[in-house]
Amino acid sequence: EGGMELGNNPQMVGTITSKVRATTKKTIIIKLSPNVSRISDFARIVKEEGGDAVSAINTLVGTSIDINTRKPKLYNIVGGLSGPAIKPVALAKVLEIKRNVDIPIIGIGGIMNWQDAVEFIIAAASAIQVRTANFINPEASIDILNGMEKYCTENKIDSIKDLTGSVILDRN
Repeated sequence: EGGMELGNNPQMVGTITSKVRATTKKTIIIKLSPNVSRISDFARIVKEEGGDAVSAINTLVGTSIDINTRKPKLYNIVGGLSGPAIKPVALAKVLEIKRNVDIPIIGIGGIMNWQDAVEFIIAAASAIQVRTANFINPEASIDILNGMEKYCTENKIDSIKDLTGSVILDRN
């Protein structure tokens, strides 16, 4: 089986997590696939098998077709979709994990600026990962950090931990 099949199989995620845990006392962070019905079920398995945290999310399955040749543009036909297009899905998956499993979450997916980063932290991310933005702006991570710091100062937030998981789900 390949990576996608492993990441979408709860038994395999559990087996991999427990086998890695058996070999080390170091921190284990398991990157979860969004291509599943309930990502929180996978986060729960990671926690039960000794994982310390999860990162959410990996890429979404996507493809593109050349309209002139009618052939897929990707050599493997399908591939991983990442960047700003997946941010709403990533946020929903982070929030789902937060609502169902008590485990630290690293938020990943479409973080292009400090506002995106703060949104992930409010949803429940304990940390974030920035990738695509760094290809566009090599100083993106610094800009994001500075923006987050300014946001916290302006909103009298002493620690980013005070913001983590502070989303208000009550519509009243």
